[in-house]
Amino acid sequence: MLFYRAALDLSRPTLTFVTGLVRDHRDQIGSRWRALSPERQALLVLVHLRRNDTFARLAAAFGIGAATAHRYVTEFIALLADQAPDLREAIRTCQRKAFVILDGTLAPIDRLSGPNDRLYYSGKHHRHGVNIQFLTDPNGELIWASPTLPGSTHDLTAARTHGIIHALTSRAIACYADKAYVRADGAIGTPYKRKKRRKPGKRKKRRKPGKRKKLFNQYHAKVRALGEQGAAILKGWHILRKARCSPSLQAAADRGM
Repeated sequence: MLFYRAALDLSRPTLTFVTGLVRDHRDQIGSRWRALSPERQALLVLVHLRRNDTFARLAAAFGIGAATAHRYVTEFIALLADQAPDLREAIRTCQRKAFVILDGTLAPIDRLSGPNDRLYYSGKHHRHGVNIQFLTDPNGELIWASPTLPGSTHDLTAARTHGIIHALTSRAIACYADKAYVRADGAIGTPYKRKKRRKPGKRKKRRKPGKRKKLFNQYHAKVRALGEQGAAILKGWHILRKARCSPSLQAAADRGM
């Protein structure tokens, strides 16, 4: 097997933070000896989450067994998920912002066997995955990412399931969202859609919005485009581009991001 040096596009403070979490966890459970030091385990986990390397490749690179690499990653993902803020904490942060942006994305996963196969298939994206809802601030900085739902879940249904719409509306927090959330109402502002019209004996046609509505949609799209940075931040972790793990482990990884 050949080896080579590689760089990871993360900062030293990120590694220091993760190392601190690993060290504190080991002290808490009374772990006396591990194959890797806390810093090396932190680096292994970051490589897996950032580059989505297989456990076999990680094991070869760090000089441990594949089962040990899997155990280290699974252990830390659960620890990281516990550190993630919940929706209540995120809403407190949103209250300090002029407005927030709500959007959803699909994190692809491998095809499942059994009755859950169709449940995780997204008809919109034509692939299997899990649905993630997220909130960003006016500058596109990620505030909160939701627990995952099956990929067949519509964005509006997912937002209602997580209680995002109710939480934002009850605190009168202005929110921008795309056309997937048109019927959300409350504090969720969405662009105008074309209205359907039917002529006798002809197929349904969609009536184009007027000039004022077009201008509104253009402004709305400019503001909402900043929210796409939140999806880019999430997908910067390659584990969310194509996960090889189970949906339950993927859910924990998504929360930890």
